[in-house]
Amino acid sequence: MEMKSLAFRQGGGHSDGDVGGAGMDWKELRWSTSCRLTDIQHVHEGDITQKGYEKKRSKLIGAYFPQTPGMDPSMGQERRTPVTPSSSSRYNRRRSSGSRNERYRSDVHTEAVQAALAKHKERKMAVPMPSKRRSLVVQTSMDAYTPPDTSSGSEGEGQGDGDEEEGGDGEEEDGRGGGGTSSSQEGSISMEHWISRAIHGTSSTTNTTSSTASSSSSSTRSGGSGAAGGRLADVLAQHVHISAQHHHRHHHHHRHHKTENHSAPPDVTSYTNNTTTTDGIQVERTPGAGTAPQRQTSKYGNAELMETGDGVPVSSRVSAKIQQLVNTLKRPKRPPLREFFVDDFEELLEVQQPDPNQPKAEGAQMVAMRGEQLGVVTNWPPSLEAALQRWGTISPKAPCLTTMDTNGKPLYVLTYGKLWSRSMKVAYNLLHKLGTKQEPLIRPGDRVALVFPNNDPAAFMTAFYGCLLAEVVPVPIEVPLTRKDAGSQQIGFLLGSCGVTVALTSDACHKGLPKSPTGEIPQFKGWPKVLWFVAESKHLSKPPRDWFPHIKDANQDTAYIEYKTCKDGSVLGVTVMRIAMLTHCQALTQSCSYTEAETIVNVLDFKKDVGLWHAVLTSVMNMMHVISIPYALMKVNPLSWIQKVCQYKAKVACVKSRDMHWALVAHRDQREVNLSSLRMLVVADGANPWSISSCDAFLNVFQTKGLKPEVICPCASSPEALTVAIRRPLEEDSTPPGRGVLSMQGLSHGVIRVDSEEKLSVLTLQDVGSVMPGAAMCVVKLESVPQLCKTDEIGELCVCTVATGTSYYGLAGMTKNTFEVFPVSNNGTPISEFPFTRTGLLGFIGPAGLIFVAGKMDGLMVVGGRRHNADDIVATALAVEPMKFVYRGRIAVFSITVLHDERIVVVAEQRPDSTEEDSFQWMSRVLQAIDSIHQVGVYCLALVPSNTLPKTPLGGIHLSETKQLFLEGSLHPCNVLMCPHTCVTNLPKPRQKQPEIGPASVMVGNLVSGKRIAQASGRDLGQIEDNDQARKFLFLAEVLQWRAQTTPDHVLYTLLNSRGTIASSLTCVQLHKRAEKIAAMLAERGHLQDGDHVALVYPPGIDLIAAFYGCLYAGCVPITVRPPHPQNIATTLPTVKMIVEVSRSVCVMTTQVISKLLRSKEASAAVDARTWPPIMDTDDLPKKKPPLLYKPSNPDTLAYLDFSVSTTGMLAGVKMSHTATSAFCRSIKLQCELYPSREVAICLDPYCGLGFVLWCLCSVYSGHQSILIPPSELEVNPALWLSAVSQYKVRDTFCSYSVMELCTKGLGLQTDSLKSRGLDLSRVRTCVVVAEERPRIALTQSFSKLFKDLGLHPRAVSTSFGCRINLAICLQGTSGPDPTTVYVDMRALRHDRVRLVERGSPHSLPLMESGKILPGVRIIIANPETKGPMGESHLGEIWVHSGHNASGYFTVYGDEALQSDHFNSRLSFGDTQTVWARTGYLGFLRRTELTDASGERHDALYVVGALEEAMELRGMRYHPIDIETSVIRTHKSITECAVFTWTNLLVVVVELDGSEQEALDLVPLVTNVVLEEHYLIVGVVVVVDIGVIPINSRGEKQRMHLRDGFLADQLDPIYVAYNM
Repeated sequence: MEMKSLAFRQGGGHSDGDVGGAGMDWKELRWSTSCRLTDIQHVHEGDITQKGYEKKRSKLIGAYFPQTPGMDPSMGQERRTPVTPSSSSRYNRRRSSGSRNERYRSDVHTEAVQAALAKHKERKMAVPMPSKRRSLVVQTSMDAYTPPDTSSGSEGEGQGDGDEEEGGDGEEEDGRGGGGTSSSQEGSISMEHWISRAIHGTSSTTNTTSSTASSSSSSTRSGGSGAAGGRLADVLAQHVHISAQHHHRHHHHHRHHKTENHSAPPDVTSYTNNTTTTDGIQVERTPGAGTAPQRQTSKYGNAELMETGDGVPVSSRVSAKIQQLVNTLKRPKRPPLREFFVDDFEELLEVQQPDPNQPKAEGAQMVAMRGEQLGVVTNWPPSLEAALQRWGTISPKAPCLTTMDTNGKPLYVLTYGKLWSRSMKVAYNLLHKLGTKQEPLIRPGDRVALVFPNNDPAAFMTAFYGCLLAEVVPVPIEVPLTRKDAGSQQIGFLLGSCGVTVALTSDACHKGLPKSPTGEIPQFKGWPKVLWFVAESKHLSKPPRDWFPHIKDANQDTAYIEYKTCKDGSVLGVTVMRIAMLTHCQALTQSCSYTEAETIVNVLDFKKDVGLWHAVLTSVMNMMHVISIPYALMKVNPLSWIQKVCQYKAKVACVKSRDMHWALVAHRDQREVNLSSLRMLVVADGANPWSISSCDAFLNVFQTKGLKPEVICPCASSPEALTVAIRRPLEEDSTPPGRGVLSMQGLSHGVIRVDSEEKLSVLTLQDVGSVMPGAAMCVVKLESVPQLCKTDEIGELCVCTVATGTSYYGLAGMTKNTFEVFPVSNNGTPISEFPFTRTGLLGFIGPAGLIFVAGKMDGLMVVGGRRHNADDIVATALAVEPMKFVYRGRIAVFSITVLHDERIVVVAEQRPDSTEEDSFQWMSRVLQAIDSIHQVGVYCLALVPSNTLPKTPLGGIHLSETKQLFLEGSLHPCNVLMCPHTCVTNLPKPRQKQPEIGPASVMVGNLVSGKRIAQASGRDLGQIEDNDQARKFLFLAEVLQWRAQTTPDHVLYTLLNSRGTIASSLTCVQLHKRAEKIAAMLAERGHLQDGDHVALVYPPGIDLIAAFYGCLYAGCVPITVRPPHPQNIATTLPTVKMIVEVSRSVCVMTTQVISKLLRSKEASAAVDARTWPPIMDTDDLPKKKPPLLYKPSNPDTLAYLDFSVSTTGMLAGVKMSHTATSAFCRSIKLQCELYPSREVAICLDPYCGLGFVLWCLCSVYSGHQSILIPPSELEVNPALWLSAVSQYKVRDTFCSYSVMELCTKGLGLQTDSLKSRGLDLSRVRTCVVVAEERPRIALTQSFSKLFKDLGLHPRAVSTSFGCRINLAICLQGTSGPDPTTVYVDMRALRHDRVRLVERGSPHSLPLMESGKILPGVRIIIANPETKGPMGESHLGEIWVHSGHNASGYFTVYGDEALQSDHFNSRLSFGDTQTVWARTGYLGFLRRTELTDASGERHDALYVVGALEEAMELRGMRYHPIDIETSVIRTHKSITECAVFTWTNLLVVVVELDGSEQEALDLVPLVTNVVLEEHYLIVGVVVVVDIGVIPINSRGEKQRMHLRDGFLADQLDPIYVAYNM
């Protein structure tokens, strides 16, 4: 053990465990050096972005240089003592000052956790630490950081000492709230006496080694895992080969010189088990620095860069992390997935198969246990009011209650006489002074709220008994502190449902409530309207002499209502009848042997639960004296209750384990402490798994102060069943109480197994005594039917007695299930005719009738079919270095449902002085500890800053509120670790691709394997008779000349400026004349030959059109290029240059402004000015026209080149011949019915695709007038386009998605003012979005909805579809049916199947038809791999045959062969003659019910997405946009999202619109939604600023650019989370 403990504790930075042989003497290390070294290693690059890394490193190293004047004083702030366990001087000092040496607490659980963690040393795993922008890292100054306390192997001696700085302020009422689950851990001391005595043997040895272990602090701190410094790497790591990449971060610092080893991560593809990462250890001794081992560069060489799959070099930092992640994920998941995808269609989620070896209950059926008879003592009062009357009249001077102030001085003594007279006063005033005589506000039986603070028990007691005397039902609740208190809204709902109209309160409390300026108390959120009534004696009128309350015997009426907070945060009211209240007091009196005038010290909340039952009700029945210790006093002086026990010689004390715990922490040899008077110490939360260690530790220390072991009496209680069981105060010589040491594994299957072989995963329980007098108890199964358990099975405890609650107020159904349960035996017969009440506690009845509680129903989490208890997991998490890390033990554990199973979430508050390193290390160790001890994975571990979790009224954690915040993304954690890869084991099996149907399959006519072949076509151009004059010309140039002669003054183009006025226009003849001049200029100045390429760099406008026709007239081939952006030359100019080069342009034509820009200083910084071809500006043209206009000899020669950047960031130019150009124009003319008398508004970029054709070509061909609106002008005036459409009464308009988005966002709130200005869109017949992607249905729908008020017909909006090989395949024309929308099953789509579903069904995806197929276009859907035709129900690649297909790619390098099949492919079977062009897009055809113009049934084409963007994951095909849509929906702060894959990991990048503090909230939400909706585990979540995701001119995301930027570490992310 000694060696093991040592190895674990020093945690030297070796992730391979192979260091022992290096013969190093760890003890030699000098403290100061290791301190410095570790400090510098804290900054290994892995944890922060590059900028931050450099900054932090200089800060740290700078701290060692003398401070130069004028230097930033914050430079040295980041130094801190390292987190390695050190023999802290503070601790030594304290030891010498005589703090006790013996271990006063049984730390078995802590030991188990530490041992479990130590076992992990053998099996290592590397976890990439998240990268965080510096502004997110909390900077702590040197003096705020207190050196950590010792962590000895057993965490034994350091126990009491670390809490000094917290001053033992017991702020938490419940360590981890929810419905008041108290915890003994405030001081975050690991007090789980959890595990069996089996470990006691080791604890003594651990003790001896601890000092050595802690002094040998590690100096090498390998940045293992790029993460939390040394120990994380060791503790967490298993032998994955992370390569030296992760060890190179030992920036050694001696004499200002550092050595760094860099190397690239290993190649994932050839992953073998024998690539050890260290080729040798080189030991380098530096004088005085002890030894510091250092790695050699590993055999991957010193490559700083590595290449991604597509050969893009990336900086190795990000990829190294991803590499680690990939390696981490190579560990086998626990339940292996079965190999084959059985049903190829339904994605079945794995159902957790029960493990055949799991333990099963084998005992006999249990028998209900009966408690002793409730003895009827002759002088027991017939009701509590009668008792009060009796004591109030016969011994009015007897003290009933003494309250303490915050100094521990008695503030006030309430006698029985005063209690009686004041309660009468309250009763009289309630019944007679509220409302009027005829209409009293309160009648007997009404409910009233009692709102009293925790420091005023006297006022509460008076009000409570006043209500009982008036026969009014009190509902005690907490004081609402603010209008939006965590639970107060739910309390309000309870008050509303109880019909509460009056709230009783004390004077002080009433003054403290929030008030409006007029002095009114505002209505609290969720509360009914209540009248606040101050129930203090001085404000009340005296009852008349003859008035007397009506005192009856206890009956079936409701006495009071106690509130209970459920797991989901809702608040229920448990009604308690008068007879139940009295019987309960009697049962407590009997089991606790209470006698008259005993003194009892109460620390508990007196408004509910054990505090109310003992210190308000039973005490009055027995005329006892209660000493009430307010919570505020406990905060200041945790020993106060013990001092009061001594002072008053109290016989009984009621406490929670946390009070015992705080007393221990604060206790320092107080001589005067004597607890011999105590005969009973009631531990209210004795049923909690961790209370046992508090009880043991407390006894250990205070036994010397007269505390007798038999005095400690744990009890179990619940709001529904009141006291379920309590341990009786024993006689001195009777048998000691029971202990159960149970196997955790067994418990998780609901079976009791005493002690397992594992020894680590056991739970030690103490009994809570036996069944209450007069009650019967049984244990029933958790499933729906309340069937009795077997004797060795855990179930829910149920009790049958008068003394329980009777109902949840106003909830009959829930009441029946809880308060009226009839347990049945195996054969189905009820075991009793009386109903039982469910207690909400899980447990069993042990030997000798002792009751053991193993958990609460509320804390139960069923993960993968096994049960785990939230409290147990809290205990394990706390046992991992609690003193150092968790702030006051505040940990919340709950489960959320993701993908049909519960997933465990752990949220902890971290100490204000914790560093990133500490937190990451703590998280990693908690994951392991929980994994080892509970055999369950944690889905998400989140750390929040101290004091930020929502609190219950007494300071505990409000669990349901915390869960709510987590789920809605407003918890704002400062660190998150998600481990979906280990937890999620029910994903559908990966799909195995089925062999495709080959030519041999049945192909009859138009059927392929029983389905109609997916093919369709537009109208046949040959059949259409139209008086198209332009048809007789082969070339557009000729059409323009003909129009210039026949209709010279007909306006073809009108250009609008941002004010909506006409900037310029062109008639046929003007255009012709300008084109002639340009042609002349090209011939003269440019000396160009036929067929030369000319780049046209123009802003959108008329010059561009003239220049284009000028080129045609001169016989040159024009290429339109978007001009560089003057504000952003550095990034936009290289693209211009690239197009000019790739297109082999011999000259550039442009305007004077742009030609100046190209020659400017900024431009030459981006592109060398000497490399441009000649630049000509066309502002002043020569007056003469060319001798003769060029006429091409062959219509198949090149007309123009169309260049565009695809979504994947590839620049592709296609060749358009004259034939194709004319066919294209004709097809559009027919589809849109364009004639010279028509006007069309165009708001598009005129540089490529359909946008260019509509802007420059169509008007010349069809003769209609085009109103040109440059999209850039909309940024100045968003209403420009729609105003123009309205003003010119346009029937057809074209726009892009970015324009539509601009209008939707920019004009969303202005529709009314636009309407008042007369904007009218009712004439619009078609509004077409020009696009090369799947229609953005959400955008088009919101656009339609928004502008419906302005007369826009919803069916007018439609989209077109084009791509590189064919610039327009579909376009919604004027005739023909409206565009249709279908809903397809997204799961089927991943398998390339199309299954139509109803709107709104789960997993449905709406797809809109991409416009009508253009005349002369034929489409078929083919399998992209086999090139066979597909049936209608399949998703395949869209292939096109058409006269206006482009004739090929234009590339410089002559590698057309690679893409040749894009333009001329043939089917592998069926019609193998037709030549098709492949669009590279996946889609499907559907025959609709609609008929088209020719009377045929209409075939609709649905585009799903680009083939090259689709991601293959788990054998299925995913489209990024679907995942992105889900992610954007998940949180209001996510404005944009892009996903891509890297080495089979899914990377999700989200843009955050909000404070950087929200960044970490997004990580769990993104992971959840992708898992839930897409069955994928996100590998990396990257949170970036708005505008980081690159978007091209068409508004499409450039995911590949983003990917390259991410890998090259250029995104400056706010946060990067690597999901494990």
